[in-house]
Amino acid sequence: MQKIQMTTPLVEMDGDEMTRIIWKMIKDNLLSPYIDLKTEYYDLGLKKRDETDDQITIDAAEATKKYGVAVKCATITPNAARVEEYHLKKMYKSPNGTIRALLDGTVFRAPILIKGIEPYVRSWKKPITMARHAYGDVYKNSEIRVPGAGTAEIIFTAEDGTVTRKTIHKFTGPGIIQGIHNTDKSIEGFARSCFEYALSVKQDLWFSCKDTISKTYDTHFKEIFQKLYDEEYKEKFEAVGTTYFYTLIDDAVARVMRSEGGFVWALKNYDGDVMSDMMASSFGSLALMTSILVSPAGYFEYEAAHGTVQRHYYKYLKGEKTSTNSVATIFAWTGALRKRGELDGNQALQDFADKLDEATLETIESGKMTGDLALITTIPEVQKLGTEEFIFAIRETLDKKMNA
Repeated sequence: MQKIQMTTPLVEMDGDEMTRIIWKMIKDNLLSPYIDLKTEYYDLGLKKRDETDDQITIDAAEATKKYGVAVKCATITPNAARVEEYHLKKMYKSPNGTIRALLDGTVFRAPILIKGIEPYVRSWKKPITMARHAYGDVYKNSEIRVPGAGTAEIIFTAEDGTVTRKTIHKFTGPGIIQGIHNTDKSIEGFARSCFEYALSVKQDLWFSCKDTISKTYDTHFKEIFQKLYDEEYKEKFEAVGTTYFYTLIDDAVARVMRSEGGFVWALKNYDGDVMSDMMASSFGSLALMTSILVSPAGYFEYEAAHGTVQRHYYKYLKGEKTSTNSVATIFAWTGALRKRGELDGNQALQDFADKLDEATLETIESGKMTGDLALITTIPEVQKLGTEEFIFAIRETLDKKMNA
């Protein structure tokens, strides 16, 4: 069989631990046999980030701007224990946060629905898409460990020299300070992306934050969303029979749990990080959640919503058998390949991405799956497969589709 040709490369960002192992298995077994794969490769493994003082992360983001489409493996965001484990020069910030800050935009996360994997929340009948702001908040913060008594202030110096200052806290002993920010341009881009996406899928859009407590920061998000809706999107939403509404995040969580799904839920950066993990687990598994960064400038970055599967990696290093779910990582690759095909007018590449998605779901629905899914499926007779065995099973299904 002649391999599918690619016109333009996509940016490939390799990662860490067990997901790095899976990454290579997917390329070797599910992609390279069928595609003349063209990528611009960046190793975002923690050791390489440390060697380059994290410049490689910035280079990968800039390459995404050049080529328009990227696919990213899960990466480690180091804490103190990781700094010691990997002998790092310093505690680097989240590579996802760095990339998202450079690309801006919105992260859309949605569950991958599979027959036989039922949501834990019984009322959910349809996917709930999480729209997460991809800029600012704690991912672009500045922090200080306060050594002792003193006064902490926020100070803003305007270009004309005007100084605005406000006391944060008068410390009587040691403590900590965190400063976060956002920009009107980024918030408006986030809101516009959410409205456009909700219109494209003809679903209601919810936005929630905590404006009753954060009367300037969170309230400004709320105001920008409402202004855009009133001035540009209200009539468009009404025309397709959908709506937008704001509610406090406390109320939104309660409403989500009672809903049947089928809407887009927009959240600030940190809120979206936490709630999308909750959503993924509730729909079945963290490995069944897609994650797409959509930039207002037209850049797309695809990744799995979960981490590096550290526990399985340590088992793998000991030579023990693992059964690690690779579905979200496969869907990251198919999403990027499909978008590359769309932008290049390459129908064969788009069709391949669709077939690989179908082969993955059909393999699971036939009863062949990894251990995390075997524990929760309603399929009566299942075959629990190891990490590589599962990918081989998908390859078998895919071969039949490609040769049909």
